[in-house]
Amino acid sequence: MKTLMFCFIITTAMAQDFTIYNFNSSQDLNDWQIVNDGVMGGLSQSSINLDEEGNAVFKGQISLENNGGFASVRHETDITGVQKYSYINLKVKGKPSTYQFRIKKNEGEIHSYIQEFEVTSDWETVQLKLSSFYPRYRGRSLNLPNFEANVIREVAILIGNGNKEEFKLEIDKIYLSK
Repeated sequence: MKTLMFCFIITTAMAQDFTIYNFNSSQDLNDWQIVNDGVMGGLSQSSINLDEEGNAVFKGQISLENNGGFASVRHETDITGVQKYSYINLKVKGKPSTYQFRIKKNEGEIHSYIQEFEVTSDWETVQLKLSSFYPRYRGRSLNLPNFEANVIREVAILIGNGNKEEFKLEIDKIYLSK
């Protein structure tokens, strides 16, 4: 009976999560778009692909030449009912560095709501509180409230720490939780 109750609790807890993206080896990553500092004349390079285990691998080199300094990968979504959740979770590992997870509530919005997170070489689930995502545009904080929308139209991961560096981020899953 204890085992049955434990399984019920675990199943109930898992059912409360909403998967934004669960990477696996049979997926096509064409719905993820690379946007690097080349849009502003920079020379940074990045790519996203799947490894043998089916995890996404976002990797590349950040260059500070020609006013460069960032690389990002974006995915359009159509997530509603976001206010039922408190967190965005990322199961990640990689070359230790600081990344930004970014969300947008409207397709035409020029600013993103961001939070930084650290990555280590071990698999970890990073938990980011939705109400702590703050608005930024081109590296500047904006005088707007933190994220409070009920929709997410885009998710993105960006690296741009003001350093010339090689990076590698492996991503297993991105999901919302209570």
